[in-house]
Amino acid sequence: MSSKREREHERRRYEKQQARRLQAQRAQQQRTRVVAGGVVAVLALGLGVVAVVNLTNDAAEPAAQPTDGSSAGATPAATYPARTGNDGVVPDAALAEDRAWSGAITTSAGEIGIELDGAAAPQAVANFVTLAAEGYFDGTICHRLVTEGIRVLQCGDPTATGMGDPGYAWGPVENAPSDDVYPAGTIAMARIGGDGESMGSQFFLVYEDSQIPSDAAGGYTVFGQITSGLDVVQAIADAGTQDGSERPVTDVTIEGVEIQ
Repeated sequence: MSSKREREHERRRYEKQQARRLQAQRAQQQRTRVVAGGVVAVLALGLGVVAVVNLTNDAAEPAAQPTDGSSAGATPAATYPARTGNDGVVPDAALAEDRAWSGAITTSAGEIGIELDGAAAPQAVANFVTLAAEGYFDGTICHRLVTEGIRVLQCGDPTATGMGDPGYAWGPVENAPSDDVYPAGTIAMARIGGDGESMGSQFFLVYEDSQIPSDAAGGYTVFGQITSGLDVVQAIADAGTQDGSERPVTDVTIEGVEIQ
C-alpha cells in the first residue's frame, strides 16, 4: 500500500512538473513575437549591423501575453474597441478585391496617407480594411517604437500591451521581400517569431530602410505603403522612447482609419 501511495505521489509530481514546463514554453514563445518584440539577435553584415527583432504581434498567439516592457500605460480594458458582426472569424481574402486601396491613418501626431495592395497581400488587406471599417483601431495607441537595428513603429493592439488581437489569428505570410529589405514607408504585419499563422491586427510602419532577417516562417507580410506623412512617423521616432521601454516618449493614438 505504501509503495502504491509513493508511486501515485511521484506520478502527480511528474504531471505538475510537465504542466509547469509546458506553461513556461508557451510563455517563452509569446515573448518572442515579431515587430513589437525586442531585438533578439544582432548580425554583423557587410554593410553594417542589422538587428533581428520580434516584430511581434509582440505580437502573440490569439491571446497574446505582454512582451518585456510593453505593458506600461495600457489602455483600460473597458475602453478596448469591440469587434462587431463576425467576431472570431478571419475576414475573407476576397474582400481585398484584387485592387489597390487608398486612405489615411489619422493619429494624434498627424495624418499618414496609405495605399494597400489587395492583389499582392489579399488576406492582410481584407483583414485591415475590415477592422478599419469596424472602428477597431480607433483610440488605440501605437505601443512600440524600435530605434536600433531596425526602424519601425508598431500599432494595432487595442490593449497597448503587445498582447492584443481581434479574437482570431491568420496566415500564412504574404508578399514578404525576398531580400529581407523593408524600405522606408513599408506597412507590414507583425507576428509571433517562427509562426506564420499568428497574424492578427498588429502592424508596423517602417520609417527608415530596415533589413529584417527571415525566420522559420519566412519574412513579414507587406500589405501597403505610406504615401504621405512619413515625416510624421519619423518625427515620432526622433522624439525617442520613454526611459527603459520601447514606448514612444509621447503616446501616439490612432484617432481613425479611413480606407476606400
